[in-house]
Amino acid sequence: MEQQSATTLEFRIASTVSSRSLDVSDFMHTPCYCEENVYQLCKKLGSIGEADADGSDLFVVFISNDSKKVPLWHQKASKQVDGFIIWDYHVVCIQKNVDGKTSSRVWDLDSDLPFPSSLSQYISEALQSSLQLYPEFRRFFRVVHAPLFLRFFASDRRHMKDSLGEWIAQPPTYVPIFSEDGTVHNLDEYIKFGEGDVRNVGRDLVDKIFSGKYGVVLNESQLEEFFSLIH
Repeated sequence: MEQQSATTLEFRIASTVSSRSLDVSDFMHTPCYCEENVYQLCKKLGSIGEADADGSDLFVVFISNDSKKVPLWHQKASKQVDGFIIWDYHVVCIQKNVDGKTSSRVWDLDSDLPFPSSLSQYISEALQSSLQLYPEFRRFFRVVHAPLFLRFFASDRRHMKDSLGEWIAQPPTYVPIFSEDGTVHNLDEYIKFGEGDVRNVGRDLVDKIFSGKYGVVLNESQLEEFFSLIH
């Protein structure tokens, strides 16, 4: 994940037992490696009992578009008062609340909104969904069921090296993430999508989220409806 001109904050790992006391500093965070940060976040939420142990109530959400220009607000890496920034892509985790009484929750380690935020708040404040965007800035969302993401995602971090092989941003200190089938890099399969990949929301699309390792692609107006259909 890259931006025009900004840096993000480093965070450390810590133990916790409840979302009421959770803070971003409790989770591993490496600036500009949002896909790996969310991978580690999903694993930890399950391990501490904040999510299902297998991550079945978690969904990894890639936000991007064909032009790789994604406007977001309330981002800590921004140098503007409102937290506005343009990423090439961004990744968050959405947790579906199974009790049906509360909104789905968004875990965004790079946001200054409450951690986690309700999905409705995130859409309103981080996405500023009421604003009309030029076509090149319209956001789309690849939603991947976390258990599948944890099994099949792989990154050798090649996308974070320049033409001379130098790091654009320093990588995490842990070893690269490889998939269970031995794949060493498939990040491009997750971040390449746009308007042409969007399908109508319905039961078939919801069912696909639990079987397709690259999930489904939604537009902004479909996001809340889609999560309301997941049981």
